[in-house]
Amino acid sequence: MKADDPKPIRRCAIYTRVSTENGLEQEFNSLDNQREASEAYVKSQAHEGWRLIRTRYDDGGFSGGSLDRPALQTLLDDVRAQRVDAIVVYKVDRLTRSLSDFAKFVELFDEHGVSFVSVTQSFNTTTSMGRLTLNVLLSFAQFEREVTGERIRDKVAASKKNGIWMGGAVPLGYRVENRALRVVEEHAAFVRDLFRRYLEIGGVVRLKAALDAENVRSPIRISGNGKRTGGGPMSRGHLYWILSNPIYIGRLRHKGQIHEGQHEAIVDPETWKRVQERLAAQTQARRAPQPDAESFLVGKLFGDRGRRMGASFAAKGARRWRYYVSRGPTKTNGHDAATVMRVCAPAIEKLASAAIASVLAKRGLAATWPGCRANASAGCNPGEKQRGAWTDQTATPNRQPDPIDVRAAIDRIQLGADCVRIVLSDAAANNGDDRTLTVPWKLSSPYRRREIIQGDSDRLEAQRPMRAKARETFLDAVRDAHRRIDELLRHPTSSLLAIAQREATSERSIRQSLSLAFLDPSLVKAAIEGRLPRGFGVKRLIDLPMLWSEQWAALGLRAPASGH
Repeated sequence: MKADDPKPIRRCAIYTRVSTENGLEQEFNSLDNQREASEAYVKSQAHEGWRLIRTRYDDGGFSGGSLDRPALQTLLDDVRAQRVDAIVVYKVDRLTRSLSDFAKFVELFDEHGVSFVSVTQSFNTTTSMGRLTLNVLLSFAQFEREVTGERIRDKVAASKKNGIWMGGAVPLGYRVENRALRVVEEHAAFVRDLFRRYLEIGGVVRLKAALDAENVRSPIRISGNGKRTGGGPMSRGHLYWILSNPIYIGRLRHKGQIHEGQHEAIVDPETWKRVQERLAAQTQARRAPQPDAESFLVGKLFGDRGRRMGASFAAKGARRWRYYVSRGPTKTNGHDAATVMRVCAPAIEKLASAAIASVLAKRGLAATWPGCRANASAGCNPGEKQRGAWTDQTATPNRQPDPIDVRAAIDRIQLGADCVRIVLSDAAANNGDDRTLTVPWKLSSPYRRREIIQGDSDRLEAQRPMRAKARETFLDAVRDAHRRIDELLRHPTSSLLAIAQREATSERSIRQSLSLAFLDPSLVKAAIEGRLPRGFGVKRLIDLPMLWSEQWAALGLRAPASGH
């Protein structure tokens, strides 16, 4: 007789999980219990070729509702690397409590030929009945998790309604004792001082500036577990949070509702009321976003990578510049980054409108633009506001066809580096004709070209501008030179020695820096605009001749023509 063929080896991985860290310090904890039962099950299947792998996959203190678990991620990586043939758990909810997450697991397991086994809930995912049983169990596990969450949220809401503090970040001025807030008088005095100074100064921004000028730091606090917090400058956000938190008048806030608390107040009601009135008066209401009626190509315009381009704008004073901006990645080193990142809105709208109007004119049709009531022949430009009215064409015997809206005539506009492809919609296309218009177009650079000032002996070639750091240092030095000259003129008792001692520098350094106040304004302007060549800085621009015409010659530069 032939001996039975040996069973193929099935490499089994045991996964264990517990939601909290309580009890993990014990010699035999919940993770050990799960693993012991799972190891016994694997040994019982030794005749089927099951063998336990040495790697442990234990997640202690991680919720089953999240996939952000280190041991689980390691297990999934080993599944993808074909190092595991079967996954064994004590209960199915140890792996996950989410039905949608487990559906992804099953798909991954099937893709790599991995089976899944629960020790206390005997089933196998390789059969349809096993899948059904598993989905039912997971549905109940997810239901239990959601009900538990609802019960906890209801308990927190009911407790806060009764004024009980339910944990979280301990507010400055309090400490936690027997799960209740107790006032720390030293820190409470600091909080009261913040309320008082805010009413005196009249603004959070000015209050922060005053605290920073006085180097005021938040009190250092040590929590029950020994964690040290505080000791740094007060941020504006922290100041807003303290000044608007009702906990300081003995109340609790929960989901927009204020409840009377069981803890002691730090700030009196009158001070609290005045602070809230001042904060409300200084708070600007958020304006609801208004749709951009001018940018009528929104939803029709796409970049060279096929990504949609949305409307954007920049403003300075009363002037406003409109753009279409790519919604894709902006990193230039990305393989999928768009080449056309931004385009001037009026330019592309004018180009597209002219192309559509030309096509429609060949068919005897007129074009209009959104928000525009005059036709193309009347000279209505894209983005122009409504003016005039339509001529009553119903009284004309030879009534012309209704004009076609430019936006309605466009199905899609694809921007390229050297051309624009406009795909016509059904309303504007003729049957049998090519629906794509290709219009030559060149993307203009958003950067202004700087003309670097040449030296007398330099060849006419492109030069690199002075470094940004050198330019910044030079401008600071010029500002200091004017400030020192002004001080010497306004205060006869002042001297170079006094200034040097006050600023902790030498008198010679102060004397040399004063020459920067007498530079040719066009030379300073060239430095501000970054038109001086590389290599120029403070050391090269001090101790120049007093005559402006001689300063350029001393530097070996050609003086710019008038108008720079």
